[in-house]
Amino acid sequence: MNTFLSISSIHQWLVDILPAGAVSIVEMILIALVYLAVFAVLGLYLVLLERKVAAWFQLRLGPNRVGPWGLLQTMADALKLVSKELTGTERADKFLYNLAPYFVIVTSLMALAVFPFTKELQAFDINIGLFFLIAISSIGVIGILLGGWSSNNKYSLIGAMRSGVQTISYELSVGLSLITMVLLTGSLQLSEIVEVQKNGWLIVQGHIPAMIAFMIYMISGTAETNRAPFDMVEAESELGAGFHTEYSGMKFAYFFLAEFINMFIIAAIGTTVFFGGWLSPFGITESIPWLGIFWFLFKTFILVFLMMWFRWTFPRLRVDQLLTLEWKYLMPLNLMNIVIMAFVIWQNLTIQF
Repeated sequence: MNTFLSISSIHQWLVDILPAGAVSIVEMILIALVYLAVFAVLGLYLVLLERKVAAWFQLRLGPNRVGPWGLLQTMADALKLVSKELTGTERADKFLYNLAPYFVIVTSLMALAVFPFTKELQAFDINIGLFFLIAISSIGVIGILLGGWSSNNKYSLIGAMRSGVQTISYELSVGLSLITMVLLTGSLQLSEIVEVQKNGWLIVQGHIPAMIAFMIYMISGTAETNRAPFDMVEAESELGAGFHTEYSGMKFAYFFLAEFINMFIIAAIGTTVFFGGWLSPFGITESIPWLGIFWFLFKTFILVFLMMWFRWTFPRLRVDQLLTLEWKYLMPLNLMNIVIMAFVIWQNLTIQF
């Protein structure tokens, strides 16, 4: 069934049974519920994928008891976290302590809204989509800072301060690597960025500068999500659990799920900007609209697997190494790469005219 027709039929059915003013409100509620369900399922099964990938790298089986092939293990873990008592410390700032997890989870959910899963399936298509994603992802660190500071625990505070330094540093490289590709597309709108790639993915159109931008983006994106080998924010061997040491139950689960959703978001941005988003490599997506979702998720999960590969391959960096990598290597390379990309585009325009 055509995606557009099926969505239009739902809209028409709502128009027929509801007053005019209530239709848009009901549609917004339905879209929010769908995204909440996607958020929950993605979070749970990315955790399962992480465990399976870790087991594969370490020649183990991984979760294999609860459900067939261990598929219900993360569901059981979620039920356990829901049922656990919410503990905290008497010295914590209660309001900020309780508010922090919601900052992290809401920003991740907002970022999901702008991705074009297919040509028609996009909740929020704005002309500054890429800028919106960068801005929203930078707000999430506020939740980590609030959680670490309000816990009134020295380990949590150290983890939170590290998070602030790390996120602010690597956001620059993430932004600059994406700006390199914006020079090529001439648009910040995600749907237009995908349309530009109908004649070839940007990582191919952009030649060597696009490949360099992609490598920098993946390294910086992994660091921005606080994942190993850049997980100085948590650093279990020295900080207990870092910024969420004092959290338990569902509040801990919010931080835990947000990390995996943020990993998906970084991979989804990479898929959209560098690898054609929902477009098929064989040019058949237009005739089978739902196939676009398959290609989008397939490419995204390949990049997710790459980030998991980083985690189970490289040892954790020291703080000084982490900042040296950004400020002495990635940042200068990024700035030079933008100039090279601008020169390549100028040369192409000169040849055309």
